[in-house]
Amino acid sequence: MRRKPIFVELVMQTSFAELWKHTQIPELHEQWDLRFSAIDYLPRTGEAQIQTFRYTTRIGFGLQITGTGETSHTSHGQNGEHRSTLSFSSAQPLSLISSGGGYWKYEEKEGKLRFSTLFDYKTRFGVVGWLVDLYLFRPLFSYATAWSFDRLRIWLEEKVPPSVIAERAMVHYLCVIALMLLWIFEGIVPKLLFPETGELPMLQQLGWFTGFELQLIKGIGILEIIIGILTVCLHRQKRLFYGQIALLLLLSIPMIAATPYSLTAPFNPLTLSVPMIVLCFVSIWSIKHLPLASRCIRRFKSMKRKEGE
Repeated sequence: MRRKPIFVELVMQTSFAELWKHTQIPELHEQWDLRFSAIDYLPRTGEAQIQTFRYTTRIGFGLQITGTGETSHTSHGQNGEHRSTLSFSSAQPLSLISSGGGYWKYEEKEGKLRFSTLFDYKTRFGVVGWLVDLYLFRPLFSYATAWSFDRLRIWLEEKVPPSVIAERAMVHYLCVIALMLLWIFEGIVPKLLFPETGELPMLQQLGWFTGFELQLIKGIGILEIIIGILTVCLHRQKRLFYGQIALLLLLSIPMIAATPYSLTAPFNPLTLSVPMIVLCFVSIWSIKHLPLASRCIRRFKSMKRKEGE
């Protein structure tokens, strides 16, 4: 299978000067681009058009990838197009990427800017590196590029700094993961596996579903597992979290009213529902200004069409 170059395109409502500045000045570029932790322009000798640079990418666990590259730009005023080309390479044995190159293109049209990139690279580690890149690294690299483009768009259009966007995104994803784990745990452990340890006796004492308590408990358990999965799949939908809040109140209030002594237990409906409701409200709040990779065009087919215009 032939690997396709990575192509990402996004339309932004900003000026060319602002977009150019935020993509060409290293101190600004490294703030919004997930792919780089630091970018440093190296001194130039004379007025050569080519600018060399050094880049660093932290990959976690105290490890980082370093490399060097060259960039230059051309302008075509007649059609409002500007292009910045670059090549890059890393001699570090740890780096999956050995060398590569591509371009950034800026197109002004009808008061909007179409910002796009196309790049490709060679990999190390033979067939293993090729397979890892094809099925894991390249899709993640494409996603990170698109997510970064939308973070840049939010910065330019909404004036929200990338550091704030990253913090809100981190809070949002942590809340979503916590809610997913709580819903799935509550569905599997106390309802499907061990209903007799607490959930079933409490429902029996309620006396509303005589003879069908176990079936109801298991049905609720399956529903909670589904909600946990949907929490991840639909985490940008505010209605999902409002629905969870309503369901948590529906499950907790009748149980507390019928068995108030349950509040004396170390883990009771209140100690579980209140934190989950708070997580839902925080997830709703943090959806705003959350970058969305799918706003970008990432299809190679689209790239070819645009290039042919």
